[in-house]
Parts: sequence; structure tokens; C-alpha cells
Amino acid sequence: MDTEGTGTLTLLGIETSCDETAAAVVRRHRDGRGEILADRVLSQIAEHAPYGGVVPEIAARAHVEHLDGLIAGAMADAGLTFGALDGVAATAGPGLIGGLLVGLTTAKAIALVHDKPLLAVNHLEGHALTPRLTEGLAFPYLLLLVSGGHTQLLVVEDVGSYRRLGTTIDDALGEAFDKTAKLLGLGYPGGPAVERLAAAGDPHRFAFPRPMTGRDGADFSFSGLKTAVRRAAQAVGTPDERDAADICASFQAAVGDCLRDRLGHAMAAFRAAHPRAPSPTLVVAGGVAANRALRAMLETMARENGFALSMPPIRLCTDNAAMIAWAGAERLARGEADDLTVAARARWPLDPDAAPAPGAGVKA
Repeated sequence: MDTEGTGTLTLLGIETSCDETAAAVVRRHRDGRGEILADRVLSQIAEHAPYGGVVPEIAARAHVEHLDGLIAGAMADAGLTFGALDGVAATAGPGLIGGLLVGLTTAKAIALVHDKPLLAVNHLEGHALTPRLTEGLAFPYLLLLVSGGHTQLLVVEDVGSYRRLGTTIDDALGEAFDKTAKLLGLGYPGGPAVERLAAAGDPHRFAFPRPMTGRDGADFSFSGLKTAVRRAAQAVGTPDERDAADICASFQAAVGDCLRDRLGHAMAAFRAAHPRAPSPTLVVAGGVAANRALRAMLETMARENGFALSMPPIRLCTDNAAMIAWAGAERLARGEADDLTVAARARWPLDPDAAPAPGAGVKA
């Protein structure tokens, strides 16, 4: 749909799908350009660290405690009143249902009291549309979404139009990083700790498997790799720092090979579906995109395959409300909005016509 000429839209966005409480105000200008007026995120890492992972009940209670203050702060940062908004957007899924209910219910209340349109946003769509906010990227493009709850390859064809090329059939990549860290006693969140140790380790010491490589399609699997890491840790007894570094390096090397293989199939599928795309673009989003070694590999692969590479700023790759506000603005510009009876959804695929993937990641 051509949305040129649509008036400027300013939306409040709310994100509470997991363990970040976030509020943002984003403006979509008449020419489609995006502008972030305010962006606040409160991490809950300290609350969940003693448990080695996110505890849904603790997360939901933290959202209740902090969301109102974050919204007030974001509105103050933007210098706006609720009356100046054109709509209110909130993550309605996928994610932890308790947290989703907090954010969506709050958005409904604001929309009702101030007579504003409500946009119930798919969290994955927020990630998918972020490069349009940051750099005005045109459709179509290829998206690699890698985080604690998602590992997917999608063709982003338009707002509301997504074609899944591959997904994890078991664990998400971010979860595999966290579980590896937990096995080695590295703390939570595990991704940065694994990356830090891997930089000093030997990636060839442990011959970890590369699940799914060489197979057709673009699906992922990480449960077997995770099991191999556990067995390696058990085999060395109590891993010292050298053992841990080598396990992390070998694990990260296996992950890189898996991503490279699966992404190669996805790139070929994208070119086949969009042969006239003069300069195809690979977008990488999700918290795992912060990993420097994987970023370097993806940069090389994109260049070798004739793809431009787009990586939004790290703060917009992890969970945030700016992407939710933007996704809402993109939909509102197309004349879409949601009824106040819309429900939160723990599972909400971007491509409902894609073949089911048994055991897919937590939020898939």
C-alpha cells in the first residue's frame, strides 16, 4: 500500500513481553521518515540473575511496578501530553502472557481515556520493521532474527506481509548461549559472558556438531549442540578458565557455521523469489546480533553473496518500545487499528501460513 502523503503520526509505544519494561514515543513523518522522540528501557537483569533466567511472575510484577513511571518519563522526554498522540501501541504477543497483559491493558486504558486508536503489535513485527525506522529501508528484505526467544529467517515483503523461510525446531540461539553460560557457571545473561571467554579460547579443541548443516531449507536446531556442550563440560570434570574458554570458543564457532549454512539457503531463496531486487539487503536483529564474532561473520557473508547488511543499533536490536511504536505507526498510516477487546497472545507467528515447526522457540 502506498502511504505517501499520510500525515505525521506520533505514537506512544509500550513493550513488556519479557524482562524489559519499556516506553517510547516515535514520530512517523509525512514522507515516511522515522524519528525517536523518547526511548526508555528498564532492565530486570538484577531481579532474575539469582535464578539464572527469567522468572515470569517476577517479570510481570516488575512491569506493574515500573511501567507507569516509564511512560510518564517518556512523555516528559518527548515534551508531549497524551492528547498530542495519534495512537497508542503495545506489544500483544508473542511473549510471557503475564507481562503482555500488563502492557496491553495499560495501552488500552490510555487509548480509552484519551480517545486514541489502539495498535496491538506483534513483537516480531517490531523487530522486522526497525530498519525502516532507522534508515528508511525499502521492501523487500531478508531478516535474520536471533535472540533469546526467536531464531528465524523471514522475507519482509510489506507491513503485515512476512514469509518465513526458516525457524528453530527446538531451542532459540540466545537460549543456547544462556544455557552454555549456565553450564559453565558464567552467570546471567550468558551471551556476553560466552562471547568474552570465546575470544580467548581455542575454537578447534572441541568437535561440536553443526546441526542441520547440509540439509535443504533454512530451519535451525540447537538442542544437540547444547547437549554436546554439556557433555564436554562433564568430561573435563570441573572446567577451569582455559577449559571454559575453549568450550565457549568451540561452541561459538559451531554456531557461526550453522548460521552461515542456513543463511546461505535463505539468501538463495530470497533471490529466487525477488530476482529483480537490484541490491538485496540482509537485516540482522535480536540480542544475539550484539555478538562481535557473529557480526563479523555476517558482514563477510553478506558481502560475498552480494547483499547489503543492515544492523540496527544494539539498543534497538534488543527488546525496546521504539520498535513497537514504529510498527504501530506503520500500521496506523495504512488505516489499521485494533478494537479494545483485542487479546494478548503468548504465541503469534508472523507468517501464519508457514508449515508448523514442532518445538519451535519460546516465542515463535
